[in-house]
Amino acid sequence: MCHPSWGRARLAAQRLSDFARLRRVRDRIDREYARPLDVEALARDARMPAGQLSRQFRLAYGRSPYAYLTARRVERATELLLRCDELGVDEVRRAVGCSSPGVFSTRFTELVGVAPSAYPRGASGTASGTVPATRQPAGPVGRREAPALAP
Repeated sequence: MCHPSWGRARLAAQRLSDFARLRRVRDRIDREYARPLDVEALARDARMPAGQLSRQFRLAYGRSPYAYLTARRVERATELLLRCDELGVDEVRRAVGCSSPGVFSTRFTELVGVAPSAYPRGASGTASGTVPATRQPAGPVGRREAPALAP
């Protein structure tokens, strides 16, 4: 018969392994946000069912993989809009991998608080050269770690 602590150790090792997979998924989203990504493909690469990936990702990072991807795209779009005044909203939307103008505009407005067409443009941004506090992106990017494992 196995010692009772072996079961706990095995469970802790499985949690660490799952968290390592989640970090790889998050890192892939951060690297490949401009490519077409979907939860099923991310889950397949992580060797997890899509539902399990979504649940565990939400527990670890506070939002679903799709919400994290969308927020990452919006974060990058705000940077492009601020730095590249020669790019229009449509070019920025395509550059960050959003195929739907409506979804992009809605998510951008939800996360940033202003429509992409009204976001400050170019290197100057506003008269002072900075973005007002109400217009800074909420970002995905709570780079929160998962809660500590219970012993």
